[in-house]
Amino acid sequence: MTIMTAETGKEFAPISRDCWFLTGPTASGKSSIAIELAKRLDAEIVSLDSMALYRGMDIGTAKPTAEQQQQVVHHMIDVVEPTESYSLAEYLTAVHDLVEQIHERQHSALFVGGTPLYLKSLLRGLYSGPEADWEFREQVQQELEECGADALHARLAQIDPLSAHKLHPNDTKRVIRALEVFRATGEPISHQQVHFDDTESQPHSRAFVLAWDRSELHQRIERRVDEMFEKGLVAEVDSLLTTHGELSRTAMQAVGYREVIDHITGGHSIEETVEKVKARTRQFARRQVTWFRRLDECQLINRSDSDSLGELLNHITAAESQ
Repeated sequence: MTIMTAETGKEFAPISRDCWFLTGPTASGKSSIAIELAKRLDAEIVSLDSMALYRGMDIGTAKPTAEQQQQVVHHMIDVVEPTESYSLAEYLTAVHDLVEQIHERQHSALFVGGTPLYLKSLLRGLYSGPEADWEFREQVQQELEECGADALHARLAQIDPLSAHKLHPNDTKRVIRALEVFRATGEPISHQQVHFDDTESQPHSRAFVLAWDRSELHQRIERRVDEMFEKGLVAEVDSLLTTHGELSRTAMQAVGYREVIDHITGGHSIEETVEKVKARTRQFARRQVTWFRRLDECQLINRSDSDSLGELLNHITAAESQ
C-alpha cells in the first residue's frame, strides 16, 4: 500500500507478512539456495538487488543465470536500461503490485538479494520523500569537497538533530539526502520517517540472513571477483560503454563497474583493477553485515562450507515455524 502526499512524496506500508526474504552479504550463496527454497515454498522469486534491475549488467551484478531463471519464475531483473536512473520508490511501487499478483496466483513471494535499504523498506515500510534534486546535490557535493564531512554534518545537526545523531559524518550520501528533504519540505526527514524505525510494531517476519565467518566470506569474495573477470567483466563493461556511452548515476553505484571503466579509459592496469574491485567488494560486504545486524526482524543462519543444502533448507523452514 502506498500513501501519496503531494509535498513529500510517498509512504509505503510494510510488505505482506506472507512474503519470504533470503538475504546476506555479497558472495554468501543466496542465488543457488533460493532456487531450491522457492521450489519447496511454491514461490516466485523477486530480486532484492538494486543493480540486477539494469539490462546488460549481468556478470558484475552476479545475476541468476538463464538456467536458474528457467527453473523458477524471477521478477525485477532486467527492468531498465543502464542509462536510466531507478529510485527506491519506483522499486517499492512495482513490488507492492507484483506481490499482489503473485498471491493471486496462489504462490508465495520469495525476495532474494542483498540490498539492505530495499530489505528494510519492505520489512518496515518507508517514507520516500521528494524526488532527487540533482542540482542541489551537486552544490552540496561541492561544499563537501571544500569544507569536509564534519562541516556538512554540523549543518545537518542545526536543522535535524535526530538525523545527525543517527548518521555518521562519513555517511555523506544519507547526510546529503537529509539536507535535501529539509530543503524541499521544510521538515526534518527524521520527523517524517520515525515510525518506520519502530521494530516493536513489526510482526514476526520470514526474513533470513546467510551469515559467514569473515575470513570465509572474504575468501568467497576473492573467488567471486576472479570468476567475474574470467567470465568477461571487462568485455561486458566495454560493450555497455560502446552501446550507451555512459551509465546512469544509480547504475554506476554497482560495485566493480567504475573500477573497470577506469581500467578501460587508461587509469589502472588489470591487476590493479581486480584488487580494487576485491577491496571495494569487501567494504560493501561489511556495510551489508552492519545493516542486517540492525534489523531485528531478521534471523541469522550461520553458514560454513560444510553445510549440506538439505540441512540449510530444513534450518530455514524450521526457524520460520518457531
